[in-house]
Amino acid sequence: MNWINNVVRPKIRSFLEKREMPENLWIKCPETGEMVFHRDLEANQWVIPNSNFHMRISGAKRFEYFFDEGKYDKVETPEVALDPLKFRDQKRYVDRLKDAKAKTNLDDSVLVGKGKVNGLEMTAAAQDFAFMGGSLGMAAGDAIIKGMETAVENKTPFIMFAASGGARMQEGILSLMQLPRTTVGVQMLRDAGLPYIVVLTNPTTGGVTASYAMLGDVHIAEPGALIGFAGQRVIEQTIREKLPEGFQRSEYLWEHGMVDMVVHRHEIKETISRTCNILMKRDKSIPPQEVTDVPSTEVLPSTESTAQG
Repeated sequence: MNWINNVVRPKIRSFLEKREMPENLWIKCPETGEMVFHRDLEANQWVIPNSNFHMRISGAKRFEYFFDEGKYDKVETPEVALDPLKFRDQKRYVDRLKDAKAKTNLDDSVLVGKGKVNGLEMTAAAQDFAFMGGSLGMAAGDAIIKGMETAVENKTPFIMFAASGGARMQEGILSLMQLPRTTVGVQMLRDAGLPYIVVLTNPTTGGVTASYAMLGDVHIAEPGALIGFAGQRVIEQTIREKLPEGFQRSEYLWEHGMVDMVVHRHEIKETISRTCNILMKRDKSIPPQEVTDVPSTEVLPSTESTAQG
């Protein structure tokens, strides 16, 4: 009887008991309702295979897919006052910041890093929508400007992965002041002759769209991303007209000239690398011209122009 009680019964009981399964093993596509196994989705860079829907990803994941072998050096960003306005709505702003930091393991909504992309040194910043909707506050503004300064110091292109609901209301006018500050940072990149490429992801709206997100040399958008300033309902109520289907989506903006290209997440790294090589005159696909049998009466081109050709 001991053998039955100690061995057989526990095995039967464990077989009949309901096993606890993690809730996030299967992820539902927001467009089609298709259920996708989370490991398959992660292996596909969080793009639904059949519907091609691009899921939101963290700033750390952006850098993992973007930099060579996922390796990069994190750029330390300046510290700012946590709650300058002592703001409180349903809960204190400092408590919201604590929750967001615990949830994302980030200091604020912008992550800055530098590393190599297909062998080319680059500096990049990525907004994390999971951190208070990727909102732009003092810390985020300082992080973006620090990234731009780092790009100028190291003479690298600067890549901005934008994902934001706009300015952070808990910081009021101090948040809105980041719009002109980041605009000055963009001008600093231009004065240094460095490429500034913006990748618009879902969503990019509000004050972010009204500032640095639309000031790039090249604007790349992920498929289906929501990009705009005011919301569709607000616009319809203002103009009292029904907006066209697909309004404020990547493809609509590309057709109307607001973005330069719509690029699948799998192709963003190669596209940015190729674009930066062209803008910095490092396009390896164009072989240098060879000068042979030049008559003595002709003037040879300079070494610098030959190398660039």
